[in-house]
Amino acid sequence: MTSEQRVVVIGGGLAGLRLAARLGPGAAVTVLGEETHAPYNRVLLAEVLAGRYAPEVTALPAPGPALRRGVRAVRIDRADRAVHCDDGSVERYDTLVLATGSNPVLPPLRGLFAPDGRELPEGVHAFRTMDDCLALAAAVRPGLRVVVIGGGLLGVSATRALAARGAQVVLAQQAERLMERQLDADASSLLRDHLTALGVEIHTECRVRGLTTTGADTPMRGASSPPRPSSVPRGSAPDPAPQTPARLKDPGTRRVTGVELADGYRLDADVVVLACGVRPRVGLAQAAGLEVRKGVVVDGRLRTGDPRVHAIGDCAEHDGRVYGLAGPALEQADALAAVLRGHDAEYTGTRALTRLTLPTAGGPGPFDLASFGDPTPLPGDDVLRLADATRRTYRKVVLRGDRLVGGVLLGELSTVGALARTWEGDESLTAPHDPFHLLTDDGGH
Repeated sequence: MTSEQRVVVIGGGLAGLRLAARLGPGAAVTVLGEETHAPYNRVLLAEVLAGRYAPEVTALPAPGPALRRGVRAVRIDRADRAVHCDDGSVERYDTLVLATGSNPVLPPLRGLFAPDGRELPEGVHAFRTMDDCLALAAAVRPGLRVVVIGGGLLGVSATRALAARGAQVVLAQQAERLMERQLDADASSLLRDHLTALGVEIHTECRVRGLTTTGADTPMRGASSPPRPSSVPRGSAPDPAPQTPARLKDPGTRRVTGVELADGYRLDADVVVLACGVRPRVGLAQAAGLEVRKGVVVDGRLRTGDPRVHAIGDCAEHDGRVYGLAGPALEQADALAAVLRGHDAEYTGTRALTRLTLPTAGGPGPFDLASFGDPTPLPGDDVLRLADATRRTYRKVVLRGDRLVGGVLLGELSTVGALARTWEGDESLTAPHDPFHLLTDDGGH
């Protein structure tokens, strides 16, 4: 890559800005950022919602004039090597990088949209962008009844943040346990205990059927319906198109009043938070004729089927996998920067570690958790657990032969660095790196 080669990056998030930074100030890079906010670290949005961080604390270094804020790419002309934007401008490229990220999944709930529109009722919020975060923070006050739909990483983060603001939070999770993709049953139970101690009401194996709104039913207030049975039929309908709708212009038109469950029970709600996961934003790639499966399909050099077009971050699918996490997005940006600079580099995948800190207001300290790999053992695997009920710590690793294949830690993470390095390096667990040593408080040193 020479300084004259024009690189256009669609997306001003972590991946796009990291790529621009790695290419350096001498490169001819233009980053198209759809949001008008200064670039920010999306990972920290829950801390903003909780009131622990001001929005400016989440700021990312911006690549100076290379970033065009508030500009949305609407069409890619691959034949002409041009990106058409919503303000009428056209950015021509020698290399195009799609870093379009992902949209929140909006579940197919009855009452979510009016028959004649795609506008959310007042009080219903997605939780994906800084605008989402600020709108939700402005809507929540102590004592307000909030229902969070989704008990994965995003839903748990939002739940903790809302509880920290004094809201009465109810968490509805379709799966049988919280954060089922990252945690085993024991760890999830400890997490549930932690959230319950914060005053959160939790319903698992609970499918949400719809929303009730003013104008569609008689508003109800007060306590929720009687306690639900412990088991509710599971299942879900296909997700709608991944597009975040506009807010209602007239607050009096429709407002959420409750959440209906598939078993007929109803939860009163002043505010509903949709934390049902994310879906890669692939509309531009599809319209441009690029191969899309779950995400935009790329090879080891992060190339699409068009060698001039690359994809990184939440929108990219590499080796059949879409990560949707910050760590892989940064690694992909670094790998692509090396490729564009002419190095013999290749992205081979990321062994991603999930880490979450849940501060405890007035408590003994934060409740930390981390998970990596697959914490669910297969037949023939060995499992090592260390638990301390008094200190509320839990550590579990799964061994396959002499290799570490997954683990979960809660409460005390002093050993997570050594365990993660051993797992990422696919190292043999022989002395002095035996699993008992790695699980001790000294972090394996």
